[in-house]
Amino acid sequence: MADMRAFQEEMGRWAVGDHGGDTARELAVGLGLRTAVLLEGPSDLAAVETLAARHGRDLAAEGVCVVSMGGAMSIARYAELLGPPGLDLRLTGLCDERERGFYERGLRRAGAPDRDFFVCMADLEDELIRALGPATVEEIIEAEGDLRPWQTFLSQPAQHGRARHQQLRRFLGTKKGRKIRYGTLLVEALDAGRAPAPLDGLMASL
Repeated sequence: MADMRAFQEEMGRWAVGDHGGDTARELAVGLGLRTAVLLEGPSDLAAVETLAARHGRDLAAEGVCVVSMGGAMSIARYAELLGPPGLDLRLTGLCDERERGFYERGLRRAGAPDRDFFVCMADLEDELIRALGPATVEEIIEAEGDLRPWQTFLSQPAQHGRARHQQLRRFLGTKKGRKIRYGTLLVEALDAGRAPAPLDGLMASL
């Protein structure tokens, strides 16, 4: 796992132009990588890694690297580095519906197919809230000691009249690190076989 983390860190540096990628290439060969899972941010990465663990899978041992790109706008750069023009790995991942066109253009430019990308309606948090149901998510919030911040959030005028799942989705993004923590917690709370379709499809494709 240490080598995989090192690879992920090297990819981050390579993507912003800090070096030419030689170390990332060496690590990719040493790890026997064949597939890269491109995700928008660390909360998505936490959810995917948690679901893989629940399925008893060691993605690193299977030659699969999971990469947080630091934003959807980075898709073209990561597709170039990890896809056919770069390390020539098979590319897959998740994207939000509103970003689909941007992903398609970035992948096309890198000569990588977009058929292996799975689309979330709004984002992965929204998909997980829908899969669990708002009542279950609120129970998780209470169990995590976040009931008071949640109640304070609900009292804000901007939240009045909004659907509960929309309020929950917004709440998860109001504090740094909260989306990452709940990305893990919500996946852990899923019943077997009840993962959202995009997440389930991604896992089945690996």
